[in-house]
Order: sequence, then C-alpha cells, then structure tokens
Amino acid sequence: MSTSPLNIVILAAGKGTRMHSNKPKVLHALAGKPLLGHVLEAAKALGPARIIVVYGYGGDAVPNAFKHEQIVWVEQTEQLGTGHAVQQTLSALDKNGRTLILLGDVPLLNIESCQRLLQKTESLGLLTVRKSDPTGYGRIVRTSDGRIAAIVEHKDASPAQHEIDEVNTGIMAVENSALARWLGSLKNHNAQGEYYLTDIVAMAVAEGNEVASETTHDESSVEGVNSKQDLAGLERVYQMRKATALLQAGVTLSDPFRLDVRGELHVGRDVEIDVGCIFEGRVELADGVSIGAYCVIKDSSISPGTKIAPFTHIDSAAIGAECRIGPYARIRPGTELGKEAHIGNFVELKNAQVDDGSKINHLSYVGDATVGKSVNIGAGTITCNYDGANKFRTVIEDNAFIGSDTQLVAPVTVGAGATIGAGSTITKDAPPGELTISRGRQLTVRGWKRPVKIKKQG
Repeated sequence: MSTSPLNIVILAAGKGTRMHSNKPKVLHALAGKPLLGHVLEAAKALGPARIIVVYGYGGDAVPNAFKHEQIVWVEQTEQLGTGHAVQQTLSALDKNGRTLILLGDVPLLNIESCQRLLQKTESLGLLTVRKSDPTGYGRIVRTSDGRIAAIVEHKDASPAQHEIDEVNTGIMAVENSALARWLGSLKNHNAQGEYYLTDIVAMAVAEGNEVASETTHDESSVEGVNSKQDLAGLERVYQMRKATALLQAGVTLSDPFRLDVRGELHVGRDVEIDVGCIFEGRVELADGVSIGAYCVIKDSSISPGTKIAPFTHIDSAAIGAECRIGPYARIRPGTELGKEAHIGNFVELKNAQVDDGSKINHLSYVGDATVGKSVNIGAGTITCNYDGANKFRTVIEDNAFIGSDTQLVAPVTVGAGATIGAGSTITKDAPPGELTISRGRQLTVRGWKRPVKIKKQG
C-alpha cells in the first residue's frame, strides 16, 4: 500500500440530459442531500490530502452549493469525455501522489471497496462489478490468465465482448506521474468522438504494468443516476438500508418501506415509528418515544416517553419527557417543552418555552412566549407578537388560566395564578391571582331582521 498523498478527483461536469431538468445532475437530491454531497462525504472519509471536483454544466451553481467545503474546483468548459475532464485536473494534483477518481452521480459509494482498491493498486487499479445485464457499460477485457487487458466501451465492443458481464464502474485509482503520461497520449478515435479515461488501461498494459482490480458485490454502491427513475430507485435502496439498521437497533417500524431519513436519526430503546414519517437533519428519539403516522421531524430532540400523534411537524425544537403532541400540531424553531406538556390539534408554537405540565390543547398560536408550569391555554388563543415591524414577548406565569378566544398583545405578562376571561383582548399586564376580562358590552338589537336574498327578475 502506497503512503504517497491521496488526491481524490470527482467528475461532476455533466448535464444529465435524461433528468429533463435545468439543474445540474449532481445537485439533484437523494435523502435530502445533493448527489455530489454524498460522494464528498465518502471522499472525506478516505482522508485525502485534497479533493478536486470537475464541474461544467450549470456554471457556478455546483461550486456555490458547496462553497463552505475545502475543495479545489476545476471547470470543464467543454464536455469532451472523462479523459478530457481528468486532464483539466493535472495541475492540481500532487506530482508524487496517487489519485482516486470518483463520479459525482454515484451517491451510495462503498468506502471499504475504495480502501481495498487503493491497497491493491500500484500504478493503476479498477473497481469493477458483475451485472446480469451489462448493456451500456464498458466491458472488462481480461487475458486467458485473468489479467486485465483493456476496457472496451459498449458502443465499440465486438459481439463476443458484449457477452462479458464484468463491467467498469468508472471508479479507478492511479499513480499520478503515470496518469499525466497516459492522459497526454489519449485519442478520440471512437464512436463518441470523446477522450475516454478508460483508454489508459490499454496504455498501462502496453507498458507492462499489471492493472489491479477490486470487484464489488454491492451493485447499488456503484450505480449511477442518469434519470429521475434511477434517482427514485436509489432513494429506496438508501431508505431501506436506514430502515434495516433501525429494525436491527430494536425500533418498531409499522412499514419499513414507508420511512424517509434525510440526515441522522438517533434512537433509544422501545421507539415506535408509524408509516410515512420523515426525519430531516439530526433527530434524537429517546427511550419509549412513539411517532404517529405522517409526522415530519427536523433537527429536534424528543425526550423519553413522549407520544407524537399523526401529521405533526416539529422543526428545531427540544421536547421534554412524557409530552403529548398533536395530531396536526406545528412546533417551530426555538420551541422548548418541559415534561408532561400537552400540545393539541392545530396548535402552532414558535420560539416558545412551555414549562412542565402546561396544556395548549386546541387551535392556538403561541409565539415568542414564556409559559410557566401548569398553565392552561384555551382554544383559539393567540399571542399577538408582531406589530408589523418588531417582535415582542408574552410571559404567562405558573398556574395561569387563559380562557378561549383570547388575544394577548405583546409585550404583556399574565401573573401567576391569574385567570383571563374567554374572549378577552389583553393589552396590559394581568395581575397574579386575579380574574381579568376585556370584553365589549353585550347588546341585543330588538326587531333586527336578517337580510333576505333578492330574487332575480326574469
């Protein structure tokens, strides 16, 4: 195994015509992350000295999408083949190093396969796979004693070569000084009129170099995305792998085929997840958490024993133990719930801290608020936190009772143990332990008649 610096080149310049999209192919998302993002994650795990990405179609859209990454960007202004793409990177490579060439549209890359390939490679090594239907793939041509002699692209292959089931994945490892030499000798005398990177295999053999190979048995790990159908297929592969890992960790999944994890999902014991749930970013589900059907949870932590009813959305929130949330609740960023809080149907919370045992059970909006312990907030309550220019905070202290259809116009404080009569609009602080009511006088208009629809003439 070489100890020379490892460079990783990722080819990501293609348009992806069959995607039928104006977006560069490598920016299409799998599990909530761009295809190129998955490849970069795998590349970084291999510990390279540098990562070089070749981009082209879409202009700066691809570099802009990864502007916070430590990447050397190389533009391929004309797409003249894979060999031409790698030629553009030569000045960025370590002269005494070695390069692993990856593809930006192969998102489920197996890191261990790449490591084994690097261990085997001296001058040139290929990652291969056997396919029951190799149509469209470059064939691995071997000598009678099993050595790799060349790669022949499908359109250039003879009838006999079409019968070969071992194919090129496009992933290869190569020693940099040899790579520079071979790339300088590439020709485009082929059916496509392109400079094939795969032609360097025959050059290596002609020089007497043995071409190493690693054959992967995980076909999905080397599958590229060329269409929306391909993308959907790999999405299901990815999600089924996540579901299998969760099942093996003891999670109860009502249907492992109806689960989407778009980030990191960390689980405790005796977790239950119903169908159609989506988890984004980093989500933590502690022991005994139950998630109802069709919930969407993003960048949040759910403490032990909490039950989330169906169709609840939680984003960037911390949920305490033994809470009851939903159905149809929306918990927005900055919200923190204490233990045994109840948040019911069609309740929206935003940047609200709700302490232990408090209940907001129906049809309410509580935003930019601090809610104490054992508070009861009735149906239809609104914290009016925005004056059209600035946000203000509402404070509701311990054991307060807020009657239904109340508007709390911030900044305002409801004191401990206070009661707000239903239908009130509160614009001044309500004192502790007292009943505060703000209503217009009820009036009955005698003899008033409801309007009657006028019949049309003719």
